[in-house]
Parts: sequence; C-alpha cells; structure tokens
Amino acid sequence: MLRTLPRLFWPLILLPLALSAQPALAQEAPDALVKRVSEDVLATIRSDKDLQAGNQAKVKELIETKLVPNFDFTRMTALAVGRNWRSASPEQQKQLTDQFRTLLVRTYSGALAGYRDNTMDYKPLRANPGETDVIVRTEVRRAGQAPVQLDYNMGKTPEGWKVYDVVVAGVSLVTNYRDEFGDIVKSSGIDGLIKALDTKNRGSAPPPSK
Repeated sequence: MLRTLPRLFWPLILLPLALSAQPALAQEAPDALVKRVSEDVLATIRSDKDLQAGNQAKVKELIETKLVPNFDFTRMTALAVGRNWRSASPEQQKQLTDQFRTLLVRTYSGALAGYRDNTMDYKPLRANPGETDVIVRTEVRRAGQAPVQLDYNMGKTPEGWKVYDVVVAGVSLVTNYRDEFGDIVKSSGIDGLIKALDTKNRGSAPPPSK
C-alpha cells in the first residue's frame, strides 16, 4: 500500500513552493523567487475565507496555477523511482510522472488552510555565479512550535528555476518514496507501480484541512 508523508509535514510542503509563473521574472534569483511568492501566497490565504475553509475548487485553482507550472515533476519522479527509472519506457516515464504529480498535489492540497499562521525566515543563498543547481534554505515558524528547516533543491531550466525536491527537517520529499517504489517495482514491475499510483490517486481524498 502506498503511504503518504506524516501529517506533520502537510503544512510545510506546498506554501513556499507555490511559485507563480511570470515570464518577465524568469531570471529572478531562486531565493528571491521563493520569498516573493511565499509572502504573496500567505497574504492570499489570510485574506480568503474560502481558502481557509478548504474550498476545493479554490485550492485546486491555486495549486494548478501557482504550483504545478513551477516544479520539475519529471526530475522529481526520476528521483523517487531511482535506478528503475532508466528501465522504464518513455511512455511509462510519462505515466509515472503524471501519477506522481497527482499523488503529491492530492496529498497536500488539504493543508492550505493551516498555512495562514506560518511565518518564513529566508536564509542567504550560497551559490557561485553561473550555478544551475542550488539549494534555497528557509525556516518555517509557527507559534508554540519549534522552527522547521525547509531546503528547496532547484534547477535552472530553459523556462526558469524549478523545484525538484524539498527537504523537510532533513527528510527528502521525493526520496521518501524511493524504497517503497522500489519494492513495488521489484514485485510487480514498472506497470505495477503505475497501477499502484493510479489506485491510490483514484481512491484517496485530500487530507482534511485544519
């Protein structure tokens, strides 16, 4: 059975990654991009009672317009599948990517309402000029709770900077699935993993909002 990350991680994943697609700002530094859009999305959630109440139509719109276009889901899926990715056909890779994207979006979409009480600290970017693969480090703060470190692995693509992994308190979002996916491929092959993801996506509802 496919699992999801612990409930603790739900309010930490999506918000700082909801990077809106703005072609004019394609060359914006990755850390500046994370900060600008994180604050914008926080303000949107705090001012929209429908989002706070978990209105799924609005949640879906927010995710599809500000999150999905700015992730490198192919790279994320390849990392999650690991060495088995190379043995998948191009069509299987596409199906895996589509299913993994759906899994991630469905799993964390119910957490948006809890983001309004978060604040973010943004660490200085440590990168050499011309680098095309960087880590943007932030820290999530919430009243009464210890800060949680979030690291964003980002790669520069022809379409601009895109997120391909998130590390929450030392735990990688995508590689968290690697052992599980590997076990499924070992027993049922690539098609078995595709089927397992499809079954999970068809049968699981988004987690409830707080």
